[in-house]
Amino acid sequence: MTRLKLGIPKGSLQDSTVDLFVRAGWRIAVGSRSYFPSIDDPEVECMLVRAQEMARYVESGALDAGITGKDWILESNGDVEEVAELVYSKTSLGRVRWVLAVAEDSGVEKVSDLEGKVIATEPVRLTQRYLDRHGVRARVEFSWGATEVKVPQLADAIVEVTETGASLRANHLRVVDTLLESAPWLIANRSSWQDLSKREKIENMALLLEGAIRASSRVGLMLNVRRGDLPGVLGALPALRNPTVSQLSDPEWVAINTIVEEKTVRQLMPKLKSAKAEGIVEYPLNKIVF
Repeated sequence: MTRLKLGIPKGSLQDSTVDLFVRAGWRIAVGSRSYFPSIDDPEVECMLVRAQEMARYVESGALDAGITGKDWILESNGDVEEVAELVYSKTSLGRVRWVLAVAEDSGVEKVSDLEGKVIATEPVRLTQRYLDRHGVRARVEFSWGATEVKVPQLADAIVEVTETGASLRANHLRVVDTLLESAPWLIANRSSWQDLSKREKIENMALLLEGAIRASSRVGLMLNVRRGDLPGVLGALPALRNPTVSQLSDPEWVAINTIVEEKTVRQLMPKLKSAKAEGIVEYPLNKIVF
């Protein structure tokens, strides 16, 4: 049996990626010193690889598939099959932004104000292409880390990734423009994608990972209601699709099963109770597959 060689992003996305795989049905155990996590799937072998390098190793065939950000696919010009966008980040279910930022008291208001200036960043090629699109000539320097502290002593501006902007504000930086919104992608080597057994495995993995992401912000609701009160309950009830309505043993009563956004439940339950629903049960979901 040929095993699928899968790259797991080492670094900021590592824990959230492992957690996503757990919710999708795979258990991955990462040792403190090993770059080869164990996984409870005999058809898969894992390797920890920095997200910045993932596309390169997938393109070369050293890995059959991997997870990395769209930003690093663009930065490395990776020639890979982009299988599925997986919208999650280190701390949330959302995209991150690469932004052009300057000191709060800087006179820079737009990208053209950086003509002849110095910009520090990690994705040098991505930043250079952005400047080229705007016809701006500036010196782009690779930053090995702690990029936020380089303004204004070591650089006039930075291009840095942010989820909430909290780190930028803490370092007294102001966003001038957004270069790119990015999320992780499941990518595949083009030759591996043409292998029917590997492609099926990768597609199934994408299906379950997407299902786990879809479920993470939603919950299931079960409730009972008298048939005469059903229209009022259905009117108060949003649904992923039309809710399932089932006849109970008592012909006067029906059961309703549906999926809702978790953040709406605290407003929804009192409304359902007022509409004469009974036996309301909220339960967690692992995956939602359409």
